[in-house]
Amino acid sequence: MLTILGRKQRHCDGISRRNFLKIGALGIGAGALTLADVFRAEAGAGTRSPHKAVINIWLNGGPPHHDMWDMKPDAPAEIRGEFKPIATNVPGLRIGETFPKIAAVMDKCAVIRSVVGSVGQHDAYQCMTGWPGNFVAGAPIASSGRPNLGSVAAKLLGPVDPSVPPYVMLEGPNKIPAADLRKNAFKAGFLGSAFAPFEPDGPGMANLKLNGITLEQLADRRRLLASFDCLRQEIDVTGTMKGMDALTEAAMGVLTSSRLLEALDISKEPSKVRERYGSTRFHQYTRERFAAANEQFLVARRLIEAGVRCITMSWGSWDSHQNNFNHIRGLGPQFDQGFSALVEDLHQRGLSRDVTVIAWGEFGRTPRINKDAGRDHWPYVSCALLSGGGMPMGQAIGATNRLGEHVQERPVHFQEVFATLYHNLGINPASTTIKDPSGRPQYLVEHPVIRELL
Repeated sequence: MLTILGRKQRHCDGISRRNFLKIGALGIGAGALTLADVFRAEAGAGTRSPHKAVINIWLNGGPPHHDMWDMKPDAPAEIRGEFKPIATNVPGLRIGETFPKIAAVMDKCAVIRSVVGSVGQHDAYQCMTGWPGNFVAGAPIASSGRPNLGSVAAKLLGPVDPSVPPYVMLEGPNKIPAADLRKNAFKAGFLGSAFAPFEPDGPGMANLKLNGITLEQLADRRRLLASFDCLRQEIDVTGTMKGMDALTEAAMGVLTSSRLLEALDISKEPSKVRERYGSTRFHQYTRERFAAANEQFLVARRLIEAGVRCITMSWGSWDSHQNNFNHIRGLGPQFDQGFSALVEDLHQRGLSRDVTVIAWGEFGRTPRINKDAGRDHWPYVSCALLSGGGMPMGQAIGATNRLGEHVQERPVHFQEVFATLYHNLGINPASTTIKDPSGRPQYLVEHPVIRELL
């Protein structure tokens, strides 16, 4: 058994945890289940769809909308802050000055400036499920909560390739708080561990070492298993054993297939490509020192090409109660580099119609700057940045009032965003249901697709 511990991360609410990856008995990221169990569950998930995909990027901590996508240059200084808006390549659409590379690809992006429905808590739950908590119309959906978008896609669509997990979670150097683990923000919720994400839990290949077992040894085990299978299949006249062998073969394929392992190894990319995306940098603006890993953007693109349907990412730490503007001066250009490189790469590789990218946080931040030159939590409105998915790009949806306090035009609920993501995956959110633990069918969301993005 191999156990890998990640670094701690702490929000202003004091919650922290260590994430871990365990590899043993061929079990990866799926609780006590083996990979054969995972594939057995996926085998009954129904027919597969064309390979549409989503990269869901959580800007951990709540990014300040005033300083990014919803600038207020005519507001008083204590509201507008220190940054100036810059023009993008879309006439009339302006964003914050720390994002010049995104400004240059804004014709391939869409900004939502009027996201509503936040519960104002430090967690990724709404950004990963579309729901405010473990309840629907006042009735609890078990303690495990609603499933993540990736888990729903894994259940309804299954894997694109038997040797590649349909759902991958990239956390990077900073780990997700304990509250999110309890709420299963990135997990399978009531769908169960069979549809949990595969978790590489770190950059590159370092955390995929199999406790001294080489790929050649796994191949030898496969051949040994096959020799036993021949004998068992002769005995098992019902054919049941043969079916089990196929599932075990698929599980072994995850570990021995070059597709997944090579996708996670960014050293195989040309140096110019890696440089374009950028690399991990460390930032410190309060007592917290945190890392932001641009390698995740490149790994996400490579995983999509390998056959992954959904990737969730936690990127950076945006909890800027203090030194907000120094915080964004450091973090903004790094996100600008990674996100714009991903957008350009998907477009150049002909993937932009099939792959939807979204970056957003759990809430916005206060219009008024506090005494510590920071912005506090603001659940009344936030923003989202999207690209690809065959959607009409080069537009801004919704608007806030003069001070960026509340929505003035076209509120967009979290669930409308999720309805759109499901639609882009080929899942009809208006008619598709999944059964909760009591056997009752539950709709994926209760809001329609964003009409402006159809």
